[in-house]
Amino acid sequence: MRSSKYTSVAKTNEDQATKHKSYHNLFNMKRYILLVIMAIFLQSCSDLVGGINTDPNNLTKSSYPLILTGAEVGNILFQSGENARRAAIFAGQYTGIDRQHLGFSQYSVTTSDFNALWNDGYIDALRNAKVTEDAAINDNAGPVTIGISQVLQAQAFGTLASLYGDIPYDQAVDVAFQDPMYEEQRSVYAKVQSLLDRAISNLQQGSGRPATGSDVYFDGNPQAWVECAYTLKARFYMHVKDYGKAYIAAQNGISSIDRAMYGPHGTAAEDRNLNYQFFAVEVRQNDLIVSDFMAGMMDPGSPNYRGNAKTNETARNNFYFNTNSVGVQPNTNDGLAAPDAPSSLITYEENLLILAEAGFRVNGFSSGLSHLNDFRAFMSTGGYLRNIDAANVLYEAYNSADFDTGGIENPDGINPDDALLREILQERYVTLFGQVEVFNDTRRTENETVVRVPITPNTGSELPQRFIYPQSEIDRNSNTPNPIPNFFDKTPVNQ
Repeated sequence: MRSSKYTSVAKTNEDQATKHKSYHNLFNMKRYILLVIMAIFLQSCSDLVGGINTDPNNLTKSSYPLILTGAEVGNILFQSGENARRAAIFAGQYTGIDRQHLGFSQYSVTTSDFNALWNDGYIDALRNAKVTEDAAINDNAGPVTIGISQVLQAQAFGTLASLYGDIPYDQAVDVAFQDPMYEEQRSVYAKVQSLLDRAISNLQQGSGRPATGSDVYFDGNPQAWVECAYTLKARFYMHVKDYGKAYIAAQNGISSIDRAMYGPHGTAAEDRNLNYQFFAVEVRQNDLIVSDFMAGMMDPGSPNYRGNAKTNETARNNFYFNTNSVGVQPNTNDGLAAPDAPSSLITYEENLLILAEAGFRVNGFSSGLSHLNDFRAFMSTGGYLRNIDAANVLYEAYNSADFDTGGIENPDGINPDDALLREILQERYVTLFGQVEVFNDTRRTENETVVRVPITPNTGSELPQRFIYPQSEIDRNSNTPNPIPNFFDKTPVNQ
């Protein structure tokens, strides 16, 4: 019988070692990985401790606070590390110029390229979140703590489903199942929505907040978690093109930047932003640059610049990018990839743009324009940017004439409705730069040729459609789909 990657810490540590030999030797993640491994170590059977913990289902050897911290750190790694960079390559925002990233940019991928990324989701993020819930129940921690762990699980499951399609869900990270069954992508999304509903119900009870300091995102603030859960609901409804439900959920979503979920970082070596570690510390800058397409949209000196009489993108361009001898790369000095720059996980700006797109698709032009102008009002005060010159910030409200033929947002004379949707989708593309969601958007809107962000294949005639199942999973789980979908096979929700 094949061994399961969920059965023991010994196997988990073997996987971690393999991971560190590949991509994760790029990151100086000493503190982060230590927390994740400690969380797993303390709740599972391990040969390394002389049989102290012999029952993998016995959670009495550790309490939930440490495991919760480990789950949140693992979530940062999963959502904002190599998964996000790889997704941005496939969505046309980055260009690989050397070593493996050159291959990724040319769509040369193998199953083993995704071993570490699968583990980032199922081990570092999801398993720790599930064990947090079990430990919180065991410790009688209360409904808010349980709700937090459920939001983290939903976030991991939804991201995994978006990237891979069909995935293990009910039997995932359960030591009772050597070969967890795969479930259809749409079914997983439906179950994620139900999980978020349960999380919201728990969080709204208001009692049982986690121990001070164990929740590194919100320190147990239940309302912030409720709003993030609703924005996640909206995000995942967008994935399946249920725009009506997405619009309803987003109206209860993140209401201010203070309620947004960011991964905290600091200036100490072990705490630095993951993109800073990639581009500035581990000397990988020769591997990856911002694509000409992405850089051109933000550069006021480019013929492809998206600014106009009402929009000055200079401040956002400077926040995002620096130009060096290699090319255009993320700003590691005082911008997006600075050492202490927080990682975007679930944000206010994403919620505003969900309202704009879903509002347009459900209620029409006026609704979409109103919500887009809400986003622009947020940006006009600096929005999510840091260390900016206010003189370089301009996001005036649009009016309907701007989208008429010949207007500043419709120089090519397309239908005004299409012109507005095109601007909303382009705004999502640049606002969510470097995040997994850009890959979800490009696949979701690929058939909307008039309004979609016009990225083109780097090679051949097809755009990437999914992350492929890792070799580690193929080798260990007899239930891995067969035949294995390839890189250009659309996932069910995008067909």
